[in-house]
Amino acid sequence: MSSAASRNSGALPKLSIGQVLQRLGGEHPELTPSKIRFLEEQGLVHPARTSSGYRKFSDDDVERIRTILSLQRDYYLPLKVIGEHLEALDRGERPELPALASARPQHSSGSILEDAAELTREELLRRSGASKELLEQSQGAGLIPRAGRFHEDDLLVLSALMELESSGIGPRHLRPFRTAAQHEVGLVEQALGTLSRKPESTHRARTEAKAEELTAALERVRRGLVRQSLRDRHQHR
Repeated sequence: MSSAASRNSGALPKLSIGQVLQRLGGEHPELTPSKIRFLEEQGLVHPARTSSGYRKFSDDDVERIRTILSLQRDYYLPLKVIGEHLEALDRGERPELPALASARPQHSSGSILEDAAELTREELLRRSGASKELLEQSQGAGLIPRAGRFHEDDLLVLSALMELESSGIGPRHLRPFRTAAQHEVGLVEQALGTLSRKPESTHRARTEAKAEELTAALERVRRGLVRQSLRDRHQHR
């Protein structure tokens, strides 16, 4: 439901950005004030404004933000596709969630070590909403492989790159990320040790679970360090 609709239904906008973060931060720790402002700039969220210009969000606005973040996180959907889905909801339609059947392979258990469903170049561009130019720049920066077939992670990366591009962050700025990722792979492989070399299915299952656990922990460290740095810079301004 849009903000206008929520106001008409009596759900008055009353929450500040900080209060929105408090509500959604546990479920979406990556959410920041800048992210909320970006969603507004993209026309996905329409908070009310006070006479002093402060944003005020209704309960429906919060649910709308939750929906956007969940579709991004769980199904790798680009903001363009999410926006079209939300517009259909605003018109009173009941559309199916876009691309859910194909967002994750049906046979997949979600393991990062198993083979993923393949995408063609055309499918990658269509699902991400990215331009051919952005894909080529991403491949030149080593963020997307130069291949005829692509995978889920390539879709995830390209969708994120499209969002970053609108804020002036291009693939060329992210070349160090590739090096950092390769370093993390080395850390994970070292930690797995002999466990990953045992052929038995029980050992393979343990290896996959441990790889997932280590990858998630490294992601939390990376996110925490970035947030620490941003907070430190803000405090010293």
